[in-house]
Amino acid sequence: MSEEHTHEHPHSHADGHPHHHENTRAVLNRMSRAIGHMESIKAMIEDGRDCSEVLIQIAAVRSAINNIGKIILEDHIRHCVVDALETGDQKVLDDLDEAINKFVK
Repeated sequence: MSEEHTHEHPHSHADGHPHHHENTRAVLNRMSRAIGHMESIKAMIEDGRDCSEVLIQIAAVRSAINNIGKIILEDHIRHCVVDALETGDQKVLDDLDEAINKFVK
């Protein structure tokens, strides 16, 4: 996606610099699909569907969520981390390290 697809209302990091992402719309669309998929899985469980089928669907949602995380991480590295390196903002780098450790677990 191009630069035109950044947030209209950027968030700020704790230090006040804007938090832009190119793929916000794509992330939100993927989140909506994952939420819908989770609702379908819930219905499968309520209907007493086969556990193997439910587990396969849960694996699909987990994969979708991991891919959403990768998109967010790539955007963060391209924008926030690059800015942090240019300005010497160690907190952004420390926060990224902590987030990656939690995301990869």
